[in-house]
Amino acid sequence: MDTRLKYQSIIKSVLQNHADYRATLPDGYTCQVVFDDERGQYLVLDMGWNGDKYLHATPIHISLIGDKVWIQYDDTEEGVANDLMAEGISREDIVLGFRHPKIRQHTGFAVA
Repeated sequence: MDTRLKYQSIIKSVLQNHADYRATLPDGYTCQVVFDDERGQYLVLDMGWNGDKYLHATPIHISLIGDKVWIQYDDTEEGVANDLMAEGISREDIVLGFRHPKIRQHTGFAVA
């Protein structure tokens, strides 16, 4: 299996696990995943009503750019990068896209 297909599979599995967990929270929101292999975009979406408040949020957004996994947004406590590494994606292939380019060199992850 080539790297891109392997990473697609891992990303989907990790995000589905996050969505399944989030769906068990008693907050009144539904949780969905959006996978776009053609464009390399992978998202977890929270949406719904909690009383008078409507939520439409993307707690996790990952892009697959070339053979690098770009974490564009991560609103998890433990960090989705840890889950990706636990499933076999190396630290050198993960870019913390939400970090400023000048800071990335100090994160221990890929710069770009």
